[in-house]
Amino acid sequence: MASRAWQIAGTIARHRLDTLADAHILALPTWQRWLWKLNPLRLISRGDRSDGERLRTALTELGPVYIKLGQLLSTRPDIVPPAVAEELAALQDNVPPIPVEQVIRTIEEDLGAPLGEHFCEFDETPLAAASIAQVHTASLHSGEAVVVKVVRPGLAKQIAGDLAFFRKAATRIVRRYPNARRLKLQEVLDDYERTIYAELDMLAEAANTARLRANFADSEMLYVPRVHQALCRPRVLVLERIHGVPVSQVEELSALDVDLALLADRGVKTFFTQVFEQNFFHADMHPGNVYVDVADPANPRYIALDCAIMGTLTEADQEYLARNLLAFFQRDYAEVARLHVVSGWVPPDTNQGEFERVIREVCEPIFAKPLAEISFGQFLTTLFQTAERFEMEVQPQLVLLQKTLLYIEGLGRRLYPQLDLWTTAQPFMERWLAERVGPAAQLRRLIERAPELLEAVPEIPGQIGRLRAEQARQHREIAELRQAIVHQSSRARSAKWMGVALVLLGGALLWPGATGDWLAPIGVLSAVGGSAILLRLA
Repeated sequence: MASRAWQIAGTIARHRLDTLADAHILALPTWQRWLWKLNPLRLISRGDRSDGERLRTALTELGPVYIKLGQLLSTRPDIVPPAVAEELAALQDNVPPIPVEQVIRTIEEDLGAPLGEHFCEFDETPLAAASIAQVHTASLHSGEAVVVKVVRPGLAKQIAGDLAFFRKAATRIVRRYPNARRLKLQEVLDDYERTIYAELDMLAEAANTARLRANFADSEMLYVPRVHQALCRPRVLVLERIHGVPVSQVEELSALDVDLALLADRGVKTFFTQVFEQNFFHADMHPGNVYVDVADPANPRYIALDCAIMGTLTEADQEYLARNLLAFFQRDYAEVARLHVVSGWVPPDTNQGEFERVIREVCEPIFAKPLAEISFGQFLTTLFQTAERFEMEVQPQLVLLQKTLLYIEGLGRRLYPQLDLWTTAQPFMERWLAERVGPAAQLRRLIERAPELLEAVPEIPGQIGRLRAEQARQHREIAELRQAIVHQSSRARSAKWMGVALVLLGGALLWPGATGDWLAPIGVLSAVGGSAILLRLA
């Protein structure tokens, strides 16, 4: 741990990452600001490289775990400056490959058999060397071409160690500088931990891939490679090998006469179909994971790879998100504010009038532009940043959604700059809400449950009889209880009067000269007894 800390410190010093905190030191006490300004690292020149470039280079040097962290931060422009996020988005999974001997050893250990038993050909030169896994092409004995994805050895231990280091560092930073809480370091680490461990489990990725493939079976919009489940293990994933053009190669797609406008539109529809109709969306749709099937250039479709990170929404989140988006389309900011409170995204005591005013101030300048020039993803980012001022808690499922939408819109605009995502989104939302929460939806649910309701009809008379019997029993118990209360009240009144009578009798017997001395003890007992009765009833 100590040696790793020194290695990290050396990388920070070499790339002058200390300057990235300059924007935040104004919140420090005066003496700490002076210490910061006298930092000896300032003697090292940072050159003409931008902040984002220096951070990207440093993360690349620190290894796969840090590269993945940089990729995560690139999707959080609410945490890092937009220019830095844009630079981090350029991080590519282009790391030195692991020796093929280690790859083969991992495959044979997980499959429990020599490599040749399952593969007749295996290309020792990797097709891709990523930060988490390495991919090789191979052929099955059936002749089918496949790709074999193998997790890098030793990553789990390295990740656990680095995460422990990150969390200690984050805790100390927040404890020492309370103003750093707004950076939400622990939330970022939670998101990072979920993301990176999900990418380590090849069985989970196999299941995700198979489910997404089933969702888009025979679809003209998206193709998902077939999974060879029998050959998948925790560290090994075997998929059908696909052939296509990377979606980032716009010039090549244009040269092939691919209908880019149709392709861009299908990207948007694929996104909304996954989020609202299937409620299972690919949450890592960066350009490296998206190819295009160009077999028919006039009818292109996407090919989705790397299904390690998938997102889902609750029915409530789906409905509130759809209603929010429609309210924005209609510029009904009062409804937007109300929905944020009702959904629990902001505290229940939020001043809705003030919230509405702030949203209006933020959104009206955006809507002043033509719809085709408005970034839907950036609009959603602005909305979440505005809501944070009203203590909106981080919603991990919405962060994944926001990241995916930014990817999809970015891809669509790159393919077809005139893409108007709003035109596609609004009718989709209206149709979805009408189908899910309108009168027709309620009638459909009733029809769907009709067999279940009809099955229960013969039992209704018996249930009514049992209910009436239960009600009669409860009525008898209530009547008996009332009678007991009346009886108890009557006894209490009698005891009360008896107590009063005994006190009066005792007083009369103890009155001086009223009776003989031999009656005095009886008077005392009477008064004490009567008082005891009255005290017990009090």
